Amino acid sequence: MVPKQGMIVEVENLSVGYEGNVVLEKITFTVPAGAIFGILGGSGVGKSTLLKHMIGLYPPLCGEVKIFGRSIVNCPETEKYRLMRRFGVTYQGGALFSSMTVGENVALPLETYTNLNKSEIARRVQEKLALVDLQGAANVMPAELSGGMKKRAGLARAMALDPKLLFFDEPSAGLDPITSVELDELLLRLRAQFGTTIVIVTHELASIFGITDTVILLDKQAKTIVAEGDPRKLRDHSPSLWVHDFLNRQGYDHAPANQE
Repeated sequence: MVPKQGMIVEVENLSVGYEGNVVLEKITFTVPAGAIFGILGGSGVGKSTLLKHMIGLYPPLCGEVKIFGRSIVNCPETEKYRLMRRFGVTYQGGALFSSMTVGENVALPLETYTNLNKSEIARRVQEKLALVDLQGAANVMPAELSGGMKKRAGLARAMALDPKLLFFDEPSAGLDPITSVELDELLLRLRAQFGTTIVIVTHELASIFGITDTVILLDKQAKTIVAEGDPRKLRDHSPSLWVHDFLNRQGYDHAPANQE
């Protein structure tokens, strides 16, 4: 099935929450091929919750998510897992297995989902580590890595199966400004080199304006999208004072989300 009008991700009327608590209601948006797409909002608004529902970790309260034109909500489990192999995910902190070396972490998806022999897996592990500037780190334990190196190792693992779509949950969280810029540059390089579509959850304004093409801005009170588009245009020209203040890092919390 061909994605609608070249869209890699399609979210339609999606409502998400836990134990009867609705976090977001009737969310609709699309992510075009080759875009770096940002999911923005204040703390506790539901950015990571939305991401987890988009990648199939949790069933939504209602609505649809299609990836590569196929539903990840209404499909058999076997089809769901096949679809999940086609995209990569990096979590906050890298989420590396602490008892495994960096190389073993990167090799895990290859060992689990392919029939490659050990030498070919080892070659691909080195290839992915070089891609994220971690040459020579295959035998290093995660505890020996800096925060930025853990993020890059997590990215190498997410890239192991050569996905055309990557999801990132707060990739710059806890990093110093220089390391954050280096990570942003790496994402831009991946997009340029491989045509990778990237969905990124973030609240870092430098990353938002530095790498994203399109963003959605979520509001906790409204429980939905209150702005969508080029973040630079929203920052400079949005008719909403709330949106303007948020993207200019001003005191937006006092302003009603649905008011100009």
